[in-house]
Amino acid sequence: MKIQATRTWNPDSSCDWAVVFLGGTTEPLLPPELPVELVRLVEKLQLAGDLPEKPGEVRKVYGLDSARLPRVLLVRWGTNSDDSRGREQQFRCFSTAARALSDQPDRETVWFLPDCGASGIQDAVTAVLLASQGQGIYRAEQKRHPYRAVTLVTQADAPEHAVQRGEIVGRAMNLTRELINRSPHEVNPANFADRAAQVVSHSGLTCRIFNEQQLAAERMHSLLAVARGSEFEPRMVVLEYRGGGDAAFTGLVGKGVTYDSGGLSLKPSDSMKTMKSDMSGAATVLGVMQAIAALKLPVNVRGYMGLVENMISGRAYRLGDVLTARNGVTIEVLNTDAEGRLVLADVLCYAVDEGCEKLIDVATLTGSCVVALGEDYTGVFTNQQAWCDQFLQAANRVGEKVWQLPMCDSFGEQLRSEVADCQNVGSRWGGAITAAKFLEKFVADTPWIHLDIAGPAFLQDSKPYREGGATGVMLRTLLNLVETGT
Repeated sequence: MKIQATRTWNPDSSCDWAVVFLGGTTEPLLPPELPVELVRLVEKLQLAGDLPEKPGEVRKVYGLDSARLPRVLLVRWGTNSDDSRGREQQFRCFSTAARALSDQPDRETVWFLPDCGASGIQDAVTAVLLASQGQGIYRAEQKRHPYRAVTLVTQADAPEHAVQRGEIVGRAMNLTRELINRSPHEVNPANFADRAAQVVSHSGLTCRIFNEQQLAAERMHSLLAVARGSEFEPRMVVLEYRGGGDAAFTGLVGKGVTYDSGGLSLKPSDSMKTMKSDMSGAATVLGVMQAIAALKLPVNVRGYMGLVENMISGRAYRLGDVLTARNGVTIEVLNTDAEGRLVLADVLCYAVDEGCEKLIDVATLTGSCVVALGEDYTGVFTNQQAWCDQFLQAANRVGEKVWQLPMCDSFGEQLRSEVADCQNVGSRWGGAITAAKFLEKFVADTPWIHLDIAGPAFLQDSKPYREGGATGVMLRTLLNLVETGT
């Protein structure tokens, strides 16, 4: 796929589709350099009352009397505001347009962009790449196809740089989405680790992969207990990017349960159908690390991925077992389906011991968070508000939906155990918060943010602006946070 940006469109060029973004409300604001035949088309449709009205609404127009512009996609533009809602609306408009035309292969398109600056170019390119990859990996007939060529006509400064950034972000998100969408028989801990090693071979990252024996030597007995019931051995992958000289490291920690049956606390069938997505946190961390390396950011970051499969067998860990985590905390197991926090406990401890100055973990951790916030919002939890405020600002800049929940000590009291230092679940009330309070026991005094992406990481249905299945949520926010440091 060839994507390029230009200030003027060659009048001798031709394309399969022209994409026109219409701003304004009563009088449509047209992009600069719009060919005269398209200006006349918009004027004609406006008089007839046939223009799309709501932001993100599209209309296809066929049969134009123009050999170079035979088909036109009209897209109603939203707002150019720099707040979270404006950036979200911008990304949705571009995504809707890109998906509307990716149902056929090898299309050549020209996009006449509105006045949206470099961020708009980046979002448009990322949207094109996301729209070109669907979740139907195993279908004989694909529903989504790459474009042959996309030309963006824009008045923004340094468009080539924005195109490059958009491609890097889009490729990283597609890596994350592809891993999550793949069948669990293909993505087990060892295979995931192998894929991470492949990413490293094409980047400026270094990679360490820990097998079962090495994890035992590192005293990661909480993680190992979760993996006992599976025929697949666990792994921990640590990717390191050193672009910031002597600066301290930020640690990104991802939950990587490649399939979650619930263990002996077995899930019902309907709840098990999408459990290939329980490694979304680890896949997100891998995608972010690929993007950081490709952008050559002047930062130091480590990505940690704890990889297990939670299955049942005669070796499976049991309710009533007491586990000892890496930091010596003992854990009474009262639910084997609360396994992600047991994996993260050891991996967070390891990141702390390696000296990461700040931590963020990403996990499809609790159904309770979906009950509280729905499928669009990521739940945010922290032990230091200043660090969390930086994250919230990053989410606002890229337009991803997040919501901070409280971390009151009363929730932690639910984790008291009579036989161990703590138990791995509390009551049914505030389950997303008690899970976060559990994780807090394993980060010491390190500034830490927990992201519960159980709602938006994997979605059953498709919408005009996004594909069903894996979404790649939080990758753009984490990348922005690491890059800006503010």
